[in-house]
Amino acid sequence: MFKSYREKMEHHVKGYKDNLTTIRAGRANPSLVENINFKYYGTDTPIKNAATISVPEARLLAIQPWDMSAIKDIEKALIASDLGITPPNDGKIIRLPFPALTEDRRKELVKDVKKKSEQSKVGIRNLRRELMDDIKKAEKNGDITEDERKINEKEAQELTDEFIELIDSITKDKESELMEV
Repeated sequence: MFKSYREKMEHHVKGYKDNLTTIRAGRANPSLVENINFKYYGTDTPIKNAATISVPEARLLAIQPWDMSAIKDIEKALIASDLGITPPNDGKIIRLPFPALTEDRRKELVKDVKKKSEQSKVGIRNLRRELMDDIKKAEKNGDITEDERKINEKEAQELTDEFIELIDSITKDKESELMEV
């Protein structure tokens, strides 16, 4: 029973980490654009499936489509995204220059990270509640004794605390990355 809930919590934390990669910290990171979709022969296609995304400099992303006819569509998708950057292109490569973040913008991003952190913690706590319900059902069905229920509930709380601490650690790392000058 605990193994499946541990896996669910690990999956939840992985989703949180992936979600944080979309928050830019003033540095160019391919994960910021690789899942932006554009119309490619009538099909929504992620940029990573149609172009090479590289980081030639710390604050510059270069996107080189494999099919040059797709460059305009990729450019439109980037403009429509919430990156807030107008991408110049030379007909072969789209360059995304990332400006340095202002202090206000950094603080705004930290608030966003804290909000996402709290949402993730709520998800972990919901999984704990489900686990506790399963433990109580097992006792009610006679599968475990009252003492075993108490031990299992304590283990469930320890598992929850472990993942809450992990989320706090990930959040702290992201906040310090955002506040670096």
